[in-house]
Amino acid sequence: MSAIRKAQIAGTFYPENKDDLNTSLEEMLSCHDDLTLENINGIIVPHAGYIYSGNIAAKAYKQIANNKYDNIFVISPSHYDYFEGCSIFAGNYETPIGIIQTNTNLVEALSHFKTIQISNLGHQNEHALEIQLPFLQRLFSDFKLVPIVMGKQSYSTANELAESIFSVLKKSPSENQKNLVVCSSDLSHFYNESTARQLDSIISNDIEEFNISKLNQDILAEKTEACGFGPILAGMMVCKLLGATKSKVLGYGTSADVNKDINRVVGYLSAAFYKN
Repeated sequence: MSAIRKAQIAGTFYPENKDDLNTSLEEMLSCHDDLTLENINGIIVPHAGYIYSGNIAAKAYKQIANNKYDNIFVISPSHYDYFEGCSIFAGNYETPIGIIQTNTNLVEALSHFKTIQISNLGHQNEHALEIQLPFLQRLFSDFKLVPIVMGKQSYSTANELAESIFSVLKKSPSENQKNLVVCSSDLSHFYNESTARQLDSIISNDIEEFNISKLNQDILAEKTEACGFGPILAGMMVCKLLGATKSKVLGYGTSADVNKDINRVVGYLSAAFYKN
């Protein structure tokens, strides 16, 4: 029997009760328009508590609501553990909605690449990956998860991860399956509202322009920031390899929109990558 990674943030970041959680998800999703983009193979979504960033995340999730995906790669940063490369959990994840099956074949195949290890590192207490799972369970009844946490966020690590994912997906039987990449990231942290929006506008423009190299340069030059810039880079890279030609920012907001504290805010963005 596969190991099960139990929910760690139910009751804090999102409702602990299954019915309450489903109601919350439905309320957030119902606030947004139906599908307007086609051929989406990746999204960026924030990872704060649903009260703060759930509505921004729902804008991206609503865009894929009518799709079907065989495999969903969720790539998140590590907030608690530092390690080289990337870590994949080989067991299953659980939320109040139920257990999500991991694609063990893809996990095993990815583990043969030098920057990827099968490990609990980065998974045990990480909220940035778990926070996405109830949305996915609400939208899709039949998919397999590939849960990836980046310990070292760098251009080289992101590029190696993207090429590794692309490589395993081009091999049978995965090449005939539909895949989605979910990049989990918040943006700037703890600036005043004006500064946060200025910093966040830079990364937002880079994402909208699908400009991977400029986004990396702007991060390195500290012109902008994101706690999950590694997953964003990796997601953009692998989506482009898989055929995405366009990117669209779907939503933006800050914690001040909710708590009205304009002196210490966190920025949130959602976006989609798709083939035009």
